[in-house]
Amino acid sequence: MSDLIITGGTVLTTDGPIRTDLRITDDRVSEIGQGLEASNVIDANEAWVGPGLVDMHSHLRDPGQDWKEDIATGTGAAAVGGYTAVLAMPNTIPVVDNAQIALYVSERGRRVGSADVYPSGCLTMGGDGERMAHIDEMWDAGVRVFTDDGTSVESAAVLRLAMEYIANLGGLVAQHAVDGAMSAHGYMHEGSVSSRLGMHGIPSEAEEIVISRDLALVRLTGVSYHVQHLSSMVGVGLIRQAKADGLPVTAEVTPHHLVFDHTDVASTDADFKMMPPLRSAEDRDALVLGLQDGTIDIVATDHAPHAPREKEVPFEHAPNGVIGLEWAASVTNSVIGDDQVRFFAALSSSPARIAQITDHGHAITIGSTANLVVFDPTERWTPTDSVSRSRNAPYFGRELIGRVRATVRAGQLTHGSTA
Repeated sequence: MSDLIITGGTVLTTDGPIRTDLRITDDRVSEIGQGLEASNVIDANEAWVGPGLVDMHSHLRDPGQDWKEDIATGTGAAAVGGYTAVLAMPNTIPVVDNAQIALYVSERGRRVGSADVYPSGCLTMGGDGERMAHIDEMWDAGVRVFTDDGTSVESAAVLRLAMEYIANLGGLVAQHAVDGAMSAHGYMHEGSVSSRLGMHGIPSEAEEIVISRDLALVRLTGVSYHVQHLSSMVGVGLIRQAKADGLPVTAEVTPHHLVFDHTDVASTDADFKMMPPLRSAEDRDALVLGLQDGTIDIVATDHAPHAPREKEVPFEHAPNGVIGLEWAASVTNSVIGDDQVRFFAALSSSPARIAQITDHGHAITIGSTANLVVFDPTERWTPTDSVSRSRNAPYFGRELIGRVRATVRAGQLTHGSTA
C-alpha cells in the first residue's frame, strides 16, 4: 500500500497544535515533519488536522427501521461529517438489551461501516424501565455505555440496581433526562410560543427533576453518569454543581440546542421537533456558556433519521428528532470559536474517553492509529443535501462556518480526495 501524506495543516499533536505534515503508512501515522512527499497527498491548506471525531449519540436505526437509516448510510453521513467512530443507541427494533443484538450491531458495523460502530446497551429489558437488562452478557460483548435512550428510567429502585451493577463493572450510565409523565402530552417547550400556538408544552422541570434524582443515586452508587442532550439552564447548573462536588458526572449538548431556540418552532416546521424540545433563548445561551467553560463535556449529535412521510405531517403528529452528523463540526466551530484544542476535545477526545472508545480521540503521534480529520474552520458553506437516507434537518439553506475537507479511518480515506 502506498503512503498517504497530509500536508500544510495545523496538526494537533501531543505537544499541541503544530504546523507540519503527516505520513500515513497502512493504518498508522508513520512520520511527522516538514516537506514530506508521497504520490497520494491531501493538501490541508492551513486547515486543522486532528483525531477523527467521535459521536456518543447516533441513531442508526439498524436493526428494524432501515428504511429510515442503516449502518451503511448512517456511517456514510458520519464520514462526511468528520467522524471515525459512532456510538449507536440501543432503541432499535428489537432493542439492544442482550449480547446477541449488540454483537449484530458490532459485526454489521465492521462489514459495511464507513466509521467504527460501537453498540450501547439498554439499562432495562425492552427499554421499558421495569427489569434490569442482561448487562453482564452485553459487557462481555464489548458494551460499555448503558442507556434506555428515548425514555428515562422512571423507577429509582430499578435505576439504582443498574447503577450499582454497572459501577462494579466500570461502565457508564447515560440518561435520557426527560420525565415521561411530564413530557407525554407535550409537543414543544412550555413557554410563550406554545401558549401562542395553543399547544401542550414540556416544561424544563421535566429535565431538571430527573437530573436531580439521578445525581442523588450517583452519590449513593458511585457510578459514572452521563446526561444526554442537556437542554435547560437549570440543568447546566445542576451539572456544574455536581462536578464541583466531585461526582463522576459528564454531559452532552446537541448542535441544534446550541443554535436554535423555541422561537424557531413557531413555524411548526417538524424539522424543529425534537426531544428534549428547543427551549428559550436564555436556556440556549446557558448551554453555549456551559460548553465554552467545560461544564458540558461534549457535543453529541442525537442523529435521529425519519422518513419524509413521517415528518411531512402536522407538527403535533410528527416524530421527534433531527439528523446532524454532517453538520455538527460546523455548528460546534461557530460556538467555540478559534480554539482547535477545545474543538477536538468536545468532538473527539472527550467523547472517546467518556464512552471508553480506546482507539480514537488521541492527539496525533508517530505510531498512533490513523483515525484523522481535516477541518477548515473558516470555510463558509450552505448545506443543500445529505448522504443520510433521511432529510429531517433544520440546517438546509442556512450558512455554516467551518467544513470537513477529509476524513481518514484506519489509514483509509472515507471522505474527501487526494491530489
